[in-house]
Amino acid sequence: MAVELKIPSLGESVTEVEIGPWLKREGDSVNKDDNVVTLESEKATLDLPAPISGTLGKIVKRTGEKAVMGDVIALFDPSGKAPKEATAAPAPTAPPVASIPSVLPPRPAEPKKAEPPIPAPPPAPAAASGRQEEVVPMSLLRRTVAQRLVEASQTMAMLTTFNEIDLSAVIALRKQYQETFTRKYGVKLGFMSFFVKAAVEALKTIPQINASIRGNDIVYHHYFDIGVAIGGGKGLVVPVLRNAEKMSFAEVEQAVAGLAARAQASRLTPDELQGGTFTITNGGVYGSLLSTPIINPPQCAILGMHTIQERPVAVDGNVVIRPMMYVALSYDHRIVDGREAVTFLGQIKEMIEKPARILLEV
Repeated sequence: MAVELKIPSLGESVTEVEIGPWLKREGDSVNKDDNVVTLESEKATLDLPAPISGTLGKIVKRTGEKAVMGDVIALFDPSGKAPKEATAAPAPTAPPVASIPSVLPPRPAEPKKAEPPIPAPPPAPAAASGRQEEVVPMSLLRRTVAQRLVEASQTMAMLTTFNEIDLSAVIALRKQYQETFTRKYGVKLGFMSFFVKAAVEALKTIPQINASIRGNDIVYHHYFDIGVAIGGGKGLVVPVLRNAEKMSFAEVEQAVAGLAARAQASRLTPDELQGGTFTITNGGVYGSLLSTPIINPPQCAILGMHTIQERPVAVDGNVVIRPMMYVALSYDHRIVDGREAVTFLGQIKEMIEKPARILLEV
């Protein structure tokens, strides 16, 4: 008996998906939990696994088609046998034609006027070497992201302020405790946990940056759901750390590592990618020295981290070489003034340069 592959529930806000590339073909053998098809929603891209071990018998929904929750998109044969090809019925033979006793002589053909020859079309120009093009449909997720970013730039009064941070103290802490931390918690102590914890403390003192606009109202969030931009297998995604104010350094690092692994495997759910109150993005992992990140609405601010670069800086009247990072805060000027934005970024700088402040929450 065939087993149906259905579109699962992907969250309350997702009602429709687009069928992406099929990773298996009809007749292919699959093991249970093997990814067989990619689903595209407006919030996430994820791979759907096979419900059983067997054979992919029939694909009901093809790439590019729409589907809603509960729709059957494929059938699996648990016996493991490939579907039999339908045997074509033999073409009917024409009935015998009765013989005609006498045959009339053929009518002589009328002479035809000679027509001028049609000139042959010119040969098509050969494609220039190295100038081929490839047209790839934009995924539903990419279309939605593009639309939201364009809307953000058109509807927000978005500004960006910058600062730079000396990472010497954090680097020293990581070097001192990395081995012990990794052995105890199973993950490395990275930079993201310091910035998440610093952001939470700074957001507590500048609540406008943890707010959003809802119609004509300003909504102040008294919780801290921090979105962390992660490079996934199919592009950048921003899963959310719920109640980050209650998380320890180890819990932040474990959560980020787990989300990153699931993003690479396209296993993040839409619920994990929505509802953040503030976002942190780290372009530094790709070598970005400085950028102006775009706000993810309805949030009103985003913090951009960048690459760490040794640079000469003045310290107590002396020029020294320090590991420095530029940071950027893009904010919605409709509800955040420049004073709040600069103060917030200054607090991030102070807490990263003096990480004891994060631990003491002062």
